[in-house]
Amino acid sequence: MLNSLLFSLLAALAGVSAALQQVINAQLRAGLNSAVWANFANFLVGIVAIALTAAVLRAPIPQAGFAARVPWWGWTGGLLGAIYVGLAIVLVPRIGAATFITLLIAGQMIAAVLFDHFGVLGLTQRPLDVSRALGIALVLGGVILIRR
Repeated sequence: MLNSLLFSLLAALAGVSAALQQVINAQLRAGLNSAVWANFANFLVGIVAIALTAAVLRAPIPQAGFAARVPWWGWTGGLLGAIYVGLAIVLVPRIGAATFITLLIAGQMIAAVLFDHFGVLGLTQRPLDVSRALGIALVLGGVILIRR
């Protein structure tokens, strides 16, 4: 029970962090007068933070053999992150943080339910059922209400 509550709070904190990141990056874009350089700065600061975390935790560097066994698509996460951050940098000032985040969540929800349903990339299949479809409908209703 306590773990579940802690994990829920941490997930909510991640959501706050994602929303705040978009607002900060929009300001960075305005200050730098460039969406591309704001995106670059976002990832550069992130790389430094991760490197410092690895050093503090003394995380060993993975062996080359492990890296060679990762499928090609396993390396695309950074590209997808750059697309996400780049779009956020451009869209948040135009449509607002709340609209962006609600549309982001709607897209994530629809994709995640489909990934679960079809067992994409080895996920355990969890069929689309009435309750999941209703969950998507409620999220889409939230998008409509926020965009008003």
